[in-house]
Amino acid sequence: MINLTIRNRAKFFFAIVLFFFISYILDINLCIYAFLVSLVAYLKISSVNLKARHNLLHLAFLFVIIFVSSYFILRRGWTAAYIPFCVIPMLATLLFNELKVSLLITLAAALAVASLAGNHFNLGLLFLTSGIISSLLVFNVRRRMQIISAGFIVGLVQAAMLLLIDRFSLYNPARYLIFMLSGLSSGIIVIGILPLFEYLFKTVTSISLLELADFNHPLLQRMITEAPGTYHHSLIVGNLSEAACNAVGAHALLARIGAYYHDIGKLQKPMYFSENQSINESQHNNLSPTMSKMVIMNHVRDGLDLAKKYRLNPRLMDFIMRHHGKSLVYYFYRRALENIEEDHEIQEEGFRYPGPKPNSKETAIVLLADSVEAACRALQDPTPARIEGTVHKIINNKFIDGQLDECELTLKDLEKISAVFIHILSGIYHSRIIYPEENKSENNHKKPTKEDSRHHPNGNLDKKSNS
Repeated sequence: MINLTIRNRAKFFFAIVLFFFISYILDINLCIYAFLVSLVAYLKISSVNLKARHNLLHLAFLFVIIFVSSYFILRRGWTAAYIPFCVIPMLATLLFNELKVSLLITLAAALAVASLAGNHFNLGLLFLTSGIISSLLVFNVRRRMQIISAGFIVGLVQAAMLLLIDRFSLYNPARYLIFMLSGLSSGIIVIGILPLFEYLFKTVTSISLLELADFNHPLLQRMITEAPGTYHHSLIVGNLSEAACNAVGAHALLARIGAYYHDIGKLQKPMYFSENQSINESQHNNLSPTMSKMVIMNHVRDGLDLAKKYRLNPRLMDFIMRHHGKSLVYYFYRRALENIEEDHEIQEEGFRYPGPKPNSKETAIVLLADSVEAACRALQDPTPARIEGTVHKIINNKFIDGQLDECELTLKDLEKISAVFIHILSGIYHSRIIYPEENKSENNHKKPTKEDSRHHPNGNLDKKSNS
């Protein structure tokens, strides 16, 4: 469901009223608004997955762009072929990563342009068809060249649609070329303005995520050298999260990249975290449980500070901020209870992370993968049965503790996630065969046999080398 705050509702209502007033002055067909109101009502009651960052104001902004640009192009007497219509469907698909939303805004924009062109049904049908195809072509793309290819294909589709509308008449052939170039230019325009819209909408596309996956990023480079244990842990959490997201239909690439950066706060004090410590030494031996708890919990705040310093996308900051939810720092809480004095009282709330809890499938899966990987890494004898028991125990505890209350994971999803975690972790942490050591002194005095010579790379050992 779409989450509109009271302030956003007021802004949206004001925008609608202003739009009605402008339309009355410019004598624009008000039937468009009847459709828009119906569209908003549908989005409000449907199960379309739009978070607060993807609200109706963003959709309205995209609609206004195509509406205003089409109005001025047509009022100047230019042909509708100059309208880069497919820019909006492509942007909606890339920014919202929700095909249904893109198709709905394509329908609304096609109706608006057809109305502006004097209720030109054929023009509306042409743009509706090309908009739907462009949305399908750029859905889940990971390379910029794919957007250019989509623009070229859309240009061909527009030219073909125009040929059908003209009933194979070659009257004014320049129009076909203009429609082809309009589709191609739409792809080029989208590539140019996409970073701007990512910044305005505070979101991230698959293309930008792949750029953040580059291990030459300064933060990842620092983790490799300063906190190698945390770096390795983050890679495994990323792989677990990506596989789990694929199993439940979530945004796998977003989860993987979010997992890469979720623990960057540990760069401030890497040796206070077990994965970066030597076996016989711990920095917490000389600290009280309360101080240790503060050091551990502060890695979330430190991570947000580093994310702002390196200008990470706000979508990645969600993983840093929510990957522990409001979980209990259990180890140091138990230590505090063991060392408690008679006149003191230990509050459990004081040993919980400040949150907030995960609010999406992706952030919740990273929370689970983070906890499960750390627990399985600490197992003394990681047999498949122990790994399976640990995975189920961790996920059940997080569920019972209420850490998954604000996300959309179902019990069926949790079963799928458990199965993925068990399969991958059993392959990583399984017990290995202990190979017998080779006695070099015996090998040096051992005479070669005919059996040895058959397996020697040079054949018969008795033969002299040709060299």
